[in-house]
Amino acid sequence: MATTMANHNQPTTTMMTLSRKGAAMDSTASSSGGNAGHANNNGPSGLSLTLSSKPTLITTQSLRFLIMDAPRQSNLHLYIKECKRHHVTDIVRVCEPTYLGAELKNAGMTLHEMAYEDGQSPSEEVLTKWLALVDERFFSENKSSDASATIAVHCVAGLGRAPVLVAIALMEFESMDAVEAVMMIRKNRRGAINEKQLQYLEGYKCRMRKGGGGCGCAIM
Repeated sequence: MATTMANHNQPTTTMMTLSRKGAAMDSTASSSGGNAGHANNNGPSGLSLTLSSKPTLITTQSLRFLIMDAPRQSNLHLYIKECKRHHVTDIVRVCEPTYLGAELKNAGMTLHEMAYEDGQSPSEEVLTKWLALVDERFFSENKSSDASATIAVHCVAGLGRAPVLVAIALMEFESMDAVEAVMMIRKNRRGAINEKQLQYLEGYKCRMRKGGGGCGCAIM
């Protein structure tokens, strides 16, 4: 069970609080995210390169996710360094490509393409691939032997599409409802998940039900 839980005694207050958080759309420029860039290095032309925003680690007893904005080819090596620090085994890209995947393979990470339209809900194909990956990495007989193994997932700004997939995983595998999952993510990544995406999560129906409940809870 995740360590962060919502207060079920005041669902109306919780819903209103979530709706007023002012979550940004996923297409918002990543440089305007809640966390300022923190890593510095010099590029081949002597330019200062940084991570656009600090990646956010979301962990429970069973799951580990790293939510990021989209790397660029020029600063990909900085993201790889950050991913290695968090023991990332897989990187899920849910937006249009902004970098080549060869460097990730050389770094021992597997790139998964699960793009879906900004402002839309993930397709059944994306959901099937995402849940299968989470199940395989953290719950199957072939799961990683590294207890710190992490799945990184990114969209453009790391505020919409990527956090939605992480929220779905929390609902599927940790028995959370939509409010609990969104609160946990927003506590660590300010501005994540807008109102439209929250409404989608409220109506989401579990497919895996690893956690024994939590999905499809009505919020009055």
